[in-house]
Amino acid sequence: MYYDARVRERNRCTIRGVMMDRGIWAIWYEVADEDRTEYLAWFHGRHIPEKLSRPGYLWAAHYELGHGGAGRGYLAMFGGESAHTFLNPSPSQLAQRQSAHTRRLLGMRRDAAACIFAEEARIDGPDAAQRAAGSTPGPVVQIGNYNAASPLVEDDLGAWYAQQRLPLLAALPGCIGARKLLATVGGYKHAILHEFTSLALRERHFGPHEAQAHDPSTWMGRVRPLLAHAPYSPAVGARIWPPSGA
Repeated sequence: MYYDARVRERNRCTIRGVMMDRGIWAIWYEVADEDRTEYLAWFHGRHIPEKLSRPGYLWAAHYELGHGGAGRGYLAMFGGESAHTFLNPSPSQLAQRQSAHTRRLLGMRRDAAACIFAEEARIDGPDAAQRAAGSTPGPVVQIGNYNAASPLVEDDLGAWYAQQRLPLLAALPGCIGARKLLATVGGYKHAILHEFTSLALRERHFGPHEAQAHDPSTWMGRVRPLLAHAPYSPAVGARIWPPSGA
């Protein structure tokens, strides 16, 4: 029922069929095994609905990481009308209002890192129709978060995304879509969020292209070594909330 309310909010914020979710708040963290059951029950059943009740919040998604890349633990993402959705109030202001119960549960997070992103560009892949209700990202995501070595590298990086990488993803089997993001808040400026229908299709169709990072004769192989990734990046996750079909 609550998720249906978010779908209605989605429809209200849609212009000519284009979802206006141009901001993402991403939080990477780990939780100890002994805390996992209590934490997840609270996060999915109470904390996410509370977040989605706020103006401008359009969707939420929670992923278990560790299916590839450097990330471990969990990735929580909230989609908003813009990056400023998550700055009015800001995370630090929200922290001042938390109840003792919320502080205790959030205190179970370990090695947490967060960014508030503004969308730079997006593409839909061949399987865009499989995106969940409310424009929630797909069942599988890969997200990279990094800095470039210099403005010159950023020039080359941006050209690679615009001319090669995003067009490739737009035609890649199993790809739901991708978003190039810039951090309004966070230690790493750039991010790329990929959405896939399954881990198997990601591995089959996207994996071979990722191997170009180790080939200096390719455009990716030229750019990739000049990027400094966050400790949790890149990360591959499978969605645990909302459940499939929600």
